[in-house]
Amino acid sequence: MTNACERTDLTATAERIRETLGQGPVLALTGAGISTDSGIPDYRGPDSPPRTPMTYQQFVGDAAFRRHYWARNHVGWRHVHRTLPNQGHRALARMEAVGVVSAVITQNVDTLHGAAGSRAVIDLHGRYDRVVCLDCSRVIPRERLAERLSELNPGFSDRVGDIEIAPDADAALATTEGFRVADCSACGGVLKPDIVYFGENVPPERVRRGYRLVEESTALLVVGSSLTVLSGRRFVKAAADRHLPIVILNRGETRCDALADLTVDAGCSEVLTALADTYTR
Repeated sequence: MTNACERTDLTATAERIRETLGQGPVLALTGAGISTDSGIPDYRGPDSPPRTPMTYQQFVGDAAFRRHYWARNHVGWRHVHRTLPNQGHRALARMEAVGVVSAVITQNVDTLHGAAGSRAVIDLHGRYDRVVCLDCSRVIPRERLAERLSELNPGFSDRVGDIEIAPDADAALATTEGFRVADCSACGGVLKPDIVYFGENVPPERVRRGYRLVEESTALLVVGSSLTVLSGRRFVKAAADRHLPIVILNRGETRCDALADLTVDAGCSEVLTALADTYTR
C-alpha cells in the first residue's frame, strides 16, 4: 500500500517533470524499461543478467544460427503475445489523447504502445508480430508462421519446460537440436522477424520521421532507456542541439544524463501515471 508520504513525493516528482516539459507537444522516446511491468525483461536494467543478442550477420550467414533463433523465438513469442500494456503505456496514451504527447518513438518491438491506445508510434526497431522474407520482401503475421512452425515441430514448446524469457520475444533454451525452420511459402526464401537486429541499420525513413518529430516538438521525454545504442540516443542529441527541455525517467544512469534538464531514477509506471494525472485532472 502506498502511504501519504510516498504519494506526496510522487506527486512532487510529477509536477517537476511537468514544469520542465511544459504543455507540449512533447515527444516521448521509450525503451525496454517501460515494458518490464508487463512482464517483459529489459536489456540493461540494474537487475538484468548479461545478454548476448544474435547479430544480423549471424542470422543471415549461418543456417544453424537461424535454427537456434527460430527455436527460441517459437517459445518466447508466445509469452510476449500474451502480455498486456501496463499503466505506463496507458499514461502516455492518455497524454496523447489530451494533446500533450505528440508521438512515441519506441525502441521496443512488443507493440504495447499501440495496444494501450497510442496512435502516433514509430516502431524504431520493428515489430515482433511480423515476419519478412529476405528474398521477396513479403511480410506475414508472426501468428501465421507460428502455425507452420508448430506443424513442423509438434510438441516442441511443451518439451522445453520452464525457460527464461528474454527481450525481443526470445527465450533461453538449453538445446535447439532437431528444430525445423520454415522457409517463405511464396518463394522459398529466408524468413526473418521484422525486427532490426544488432549490426543492422534502422530503416532510413524511420530515422527521418524521428528527426522530424524532434523538430516539431517543444520537449523530449525519455522513458525506460539507458540510451546505450545510437538508434535512440541520436534523438536525444538532436533535441539537445535544438535546446529542447529533456527529461529522462529511468532506473539507473543513462548515456545522456549530462544532456538532460531533469533525470528521475524511478519506476516508469507509477511516475508516468502521476504525470498523466497532472495533465488530465
